[in-house]
Amino acid sequence: MSGPDYFLGVDGGGTGCRARIEDAEGNVLGQGLSGPATTRLGIDAAWASIAKAFGAAIEETGFGPAETARIRAGIGLAGIGRKGALEALRAIAHPFASIDFVSDGVGACLGAHSGQDGAIVIAGTGSIGLGFVEGRNLRVGGYGFPISDEGSGAHLGLKAVQLALRAHDGRHERTALLAEVMQRFEGDPTEAVAWMDRASATDYAALAPMVMRHADQGDPAGRRIVQSAAEQIDTLVRVLFEKGAPRITLLGGLASPLEPWLAPDVRRRLKPADGDAVSGAVILAKRSLCAR
Repeated sequence: MSGPDYFLGVDGGGTGCRARIEDAEGNVLGQGLSGPATTRLGIDAAWASIAKAFGAAIEETGFGPAETARIRAGIGLAGIGRKGALEALRAIAHPFASIDFVSDGVGACLGAHSGQDGAIVIAGTGSIGLGFVEGRNLRVGGYGFPISDEGSGAHLGLKAVQLALRAHDGRHERTALLAEVMQRFEGDPTEAVAWMDRASATDYAALAPMVMRHADQGDPAGRRIVQSAAEQIDTLVRVLFEKGAPRITLLGGLASPLEPWLAPDVRRRLKPADGDAVSGAVILAKRSLCAR
């Protein structure tokens, strides 16, 4: 097919979906946004969100069918590891010259290191360490809350609720943080139990900003929880280095708040991200040219 190649990158996450179309020189031609795109919502719902985002980006470029057919697409998607998800996505008809899928974490890692070998540690609602070195995929943690995701926002919230209940019983010193947590439950442990029965990782993570605020103000319980979380992130970073990662970037909503709590040796070795997860998806799209 004659004419220039165009590249679409999509970052489909649990909170929203972003799409960007670039030319071969990296000039941004169009962008689009939509709601959550994760296979947890079902393949059809995830694809509908992806299509809405790339549809808006295509509309902004003013492309017709001929130009759209010259787009090579790379899509990073949350929950792509779910059984059968990748096969189902590859079976969906699309208007592009090529399409490839990776997890949203791999997309973020590609963007963070401009497609070079490296790793990321994500500290957000959940936590995970992942990367690639000389063709090997690296993964540490990230098996889901509450059995894993140590050092995450959900982990911070869980620890705060546990200590608040102990303080309510007199099994732990009552601090300002723990008092505020119990206020959320009207001072009643049975309210905490009722909340627990329906609470998701996101609900626990919603308590993380409160924990960080009290920790930064010197609250002993808050400091203990955050220091423990930081040590878990330290471990993820160190293990990735031990596995051969030449460079590591810390990402996620908790990255900035937690970084001052990390061990000095870990902080010194972290590098800023070169680009975001959409940049990583564009890199994925460009790799299809090499495979031709």
